Amino acid sequence: MWTIHNDTLTYELLDDGFVSIGWDEIADLNTIGATRDEVKQVLSAAYPDRKPGAIPVWAGTLLRFRDEIRPGDVIVAPFKPDSTINIGVVTSDYYFDPAAETHRHRRRVEWKQLGVSRTVFSQSALYEIGSVLTVFAVKRHNTEFLAALDATGTEPETIAAKVDTVTVAEDDVIDEPRAERVHRQTKDFVLERLTRAITPREFEEFTAALLRALGYQARVTQYSGDGGVDVIAHRDPLGIEPPLIKVQCKQRTATIGAPDVGQLIGTLATDELGLFVSLGSYSRDALATERQRRGLRLITGEELVELVIANYEQLDPAWRARIPLRQVYVVDETADF
Repeated sequence: MWTIHNDTLTYELLDDGFVSIGWDEIADLNTIGATRDEVKQVLSAAYPDRKPGAIPVWAGTLLRFRDEIRPGDVIVAPFKPDSTINIGVVTSDYYFDPAAETHRHRRRVEWKQLGVSRTVFSQSALYEIGSVLTVFAVKRHNTEFLAALDATGTEPETIAAKVDTVTVAEDDVIDEPRAERVHRQTKDFVLERLTRAITPREFEEFTAALLRALGYQARVTQYSGDGGVDVIAHRDPLGIEPPLIKVQCKQRTATIGAPDVGQLIGTLATDELGLFVSLGSYSRDALATERQRRGLRLITGEELVELVIANYEQLDPAWRARIPLRQVYVVDETADF
């Protein structure tokens, strides 16, 4: 089992069924030599300004992708835009696509589970796939990802129930003090609390509290029979000056489709704005609706968590107590010492 990180992972890879790595300036890996030293020479020539220490790491990544992955191997591919996880099975050897502008180094993949919420997996499993390496083997928690792969259905609850049967104790967690890892752990904690530690009604109340932390006036509507509007927000104290913002909240980590978004749109008058808040992601049809509809905003779970962290000090103390965070400083590894 392998994890592949790709900062440019897009829906193209999911639609067309492949995984790729970067280094598109490098020619077909089958033509640049079989040894690590030969690959290092090619990389050094292509990237003369990069730090020498990066070249051996890159060479190892390219060789793993070309030589060590086999058809039938399982791929775990984190998807950065919405912080979900995709799982599939490799169906081809390495190949090079010279006609592609990006993603030239490829392997075919049959995707089995798409958009799986990070809350399905244990924290130690998330640590393992959080390496800074682009390609690496998953060894300690592969049973969790295999369970997700074999789960019947795609609903988060179904996958989580399957994964829970093989999850082991987290006594082997190694918490490396990297800034990226600390930030990711914090986001996972906030997402887990919003998913499992509060009720759907409380999620609506939390959304209103977050909007107040952002500077809006906000109130929740009645819990049932709300017509698809869970929170009403506005800038002026009385809520009589436009624009009025109508908010629909879904405490779900599953993908939200266009019909759900359409329900919110159906409540909007001409001068009203719509905000959809979910703990999951949105289908491409839903995202297309957002692009086409003026005054509509779809907030994913990842974006919601970022808003929580950025505005944490402005949240009501009662909510800070339920999502306890502490500000810390870590080394900025991106700095040029």
